[in-house]
Amino acid sequence: MLYWLTELSDGGDFFNLFRYITFRAGGAFMTALIFGFIFGRPLIDVLRRKQGKGQPIREDGPEGHFVKAGTPTMGGLLIVGALVTSTLLWARLDNGFVWMVLFVTLAYGLIGFADDYAKVSKQNTAGVSGKVRLTLGFAIAALAAWWGTYLQPEEMQMHLALPFFKDALINLGFFFVPFAMIVIVGSANAVNLTDGLDGLAIMPVMIAAGTLGIIAYAVGRVDFTEYLDVHYVPGTGEILIFTAGIAGGGLGFLWYNAPPAAVFMGDTGSLALGGALGAIAVATKHELVLGIVGGLFVVEALSVIIQVLYFKRTGKRVFLMAPIHHHYEKKGWSEPQIVIRFWIIALILAMVGLATLKVR
Repeated sequence: MLYWLTELSDGGDFFNLFRYITFRAGGAFMTALIFGFIFGRPLIDVLRRKQGKGQPIREDGPEGHFVKAGTPTMGGLLIVGALVTSTLLWARLDNGFVWMVLFVTLAYGLIGFADDYAKVSKQNTAGVSGKVRLTLGFAIAALAAWWGTYLQPEEMQMHLALPFFKDALINLGFFFVPFAMIVIVGSANAVNLTDGLDGLAIMPVMIAAGTLGIIAYAVGRVDFTEYLDVHYVPGTGEILIFTAGIAGGGLGFLWYNAPPAAVFMGDTGSLALGGALGAIAVATKHELVLGIVGGLFVVEALSVIIQVLYFKRTGKRVFLMAPIHHHYEKKGWSEPQIVIRFWIIALILAMVGLATLKVR
């Protein structure tokens, strides 16, 4: 919205700053951060009054989690609110990629909100059935995949870009859409599975979002793409403003989610943010790089898949408990140890993913 202030500029004054994506990204970050600080405590107070007993705790979960009973959930509303506000204020609203990632974020956030509401109102951990969640999730992802493909240059539509290989594109044809759907749905659910400890999910999400934001900015500039030998996708640079909103809103939320958490993000936040990461990867043609940048989320999801399949086949467990962060809880690691070590892993993987821009 504020981008239109550039119409008041003569090219050498303050209003000219609004032409620069980096300046507006900084504005989005600060707006989202301030939003979180201002509305965080009032939102938590409202959630606590409305939810009463708060988020129900799994009876088969680690013993240390029962002390968290009564903590309100749906804190993702704070992140999404900060993100949407900052994006609408600082991004160019004539950019299709901005609306695509916002659509996925809000749509998945609504699914998560319905799931959280069902859990809190019924005071059990069942929530909305998995089939309904997946059906809605794939429907949203299908629309986003077609939308993103339509916005991309014709020579790149329905193609898969390969990291580490210069100018490498594989034409998947119609199969690109199901592939992109799996990326978005998989990302949303992987972040959801990671959100099991205070502060565990939000920092890796911010790290991944920041990395994808840099990638989006790079592939949206023809001079950068020529230097880095990556594919040019015009318009994706505005996504940097969106990811700056994630970082600012995430930090504002982490202020209240730091151990011991005053609020959980719930599925409202985890599904919305995970879906957003998947949508950005599809928009920027970096779907495979997301698997590196978000490698922590991949490991969390794989630990659940491996546990379930192996148990059905043998009746035994590979991990003491899945997702894998609970395995380390069972092994005696303290919650802060797990959270901080997983943050370090997320940062390392993000640096490896960022290196794919030049290692070609």
